[in-house]
Amino acid sequence: MNRIFQIFFFILFTANLAAQNNTIQVKESVLYQDLSDNPIAPAKAAFYSAILPGLGQAYNKKYWKIPIVYAALGTSIYFYKKNNDNYQRFLDALKLELAGKPHEFQNLDETGLERGITTYKKQRDLALFVTIGLYVLNILEANVDAHLPDKKLDDSLSIQPNIFMLPDVNQVSYGLTFNIKF
Repeated sequence: MNRIFQIFFFILFTANLAAQNNTIQVKESVLYQDLSDNPIAPAKAAFYSAILPGLGQAYNKKYWKIPIVYAALGTSIYFYKKNNDNYQRFLDALKLELAGKPHEFQNLDETGLERGITTYKKQRDLALFVTIGLYVLNILEANVDAHLPDKKLDDSLSIQPNIFMLPDVNQVSYGLTFNIKF
């Protein structure tokens, strides 16, 4: 008799697990359909932004982001070019200094010219990394924006500024509160 109860509970337990799995799968498929009507849209947006920065934002119909993308990339490219030009100027001046010819930085000696070369090379390389980072950020932003359409935002989530007293030190403090309403 004890063996029959064990088999009965085993069958009941496994049947319950199967029912839970089916319920979870249904919920996941419904959730997936709610997030995006077109599952290829995020990949398309990322591809378009990789081809031409800002094109993924246009594909997502977020046209106001395109000037921000071009301003960020343009600024970083400007600083790269400016630092590269100064690097070349100091490098040419050092070559002329070593050859014993006059150059545009007459008040700097060889050490000062080398220091200028090192400084502008570091700044040029940093500007290059920032440019690459902004380009990748443009692609990621287009992909994430395609995953999260505006119509799916939940009103039960909010972030609000808050002023509160710290009881230990009796001082006013500032912060943000993240609220979830059920």
